Amino acid sequence: MPNFALFLATSLAITFAPGPDNLQVLARGISQGRAAGLVSALGFAAGVTFHTTLAALGIAALLRSSPLAFQILKLAGAAYLIWIGVKALRSQGLASAGDRPRQPLSTIFRQSVLGNVMNPKVTLFFVVFLPQFVDTHGAQSGAQSVTLQMLELGVVFMLQTVVVFSIFGLCAGTIGGWLKRRPRAGVWLDRLAGLTFIAIGMRIALRD
Repeated sequence: MPNFALFLATSLAITFAPGPDNLQVLARGISQGRAAGLVSALGFAAGVTFHTTLAALGIAALLRSSPLAFQILKLAGAAYLIWIGVKALRSQGLASAGDRPRQPLSTIFRQSVLGNVMNPKVTLFFVVFLPQFVDTHGAQSGAQSVTLQMLELGVVFMLQTVVVFSIFGLCAGTIGGWLKRRPRAGVWLDRLAGLTFIAIGMRIALRD
């Protein structure tokens, strides 16, 4: 996978960008302590495996049936990345993470996993995001190799999500206080993520 470094950098930008998942991790950590934030982070990361598996199997089937359709999907994915980049540029920043009632850690983990798994937008994101970094030209066994590459990329995405979200959970109090003192910080984080998405989308659209 020649674009692995680019994939990792983009994944980190996506994970650090303000969104409902990392805001919930922050909220759990602020309201219930580091353990709750860490468990919430692990739950959201675990949900990634579900979406990765669906995307890998679906894309492999598509490549097997129609290589042209696969290329069309890649262009659609590039357009999608540019679109979410524009949305991020227009964002007004982070929403405030409200207080939540204390709950058992097992309940927090279950809610985090289900919250991620039941979100169809996450599946759509992985369907259009992962294929952008798959090397179909170097694949020796066609769809099977694509499936393996996508599963590997999904594992990498999950692992970096665990690391980043765990930092959010463990440092929730400090991060939350910093964000409250600097409400414009979320705007600039969104703009950085937006520029990253647009640059990656344009690079993919113009690539042979």
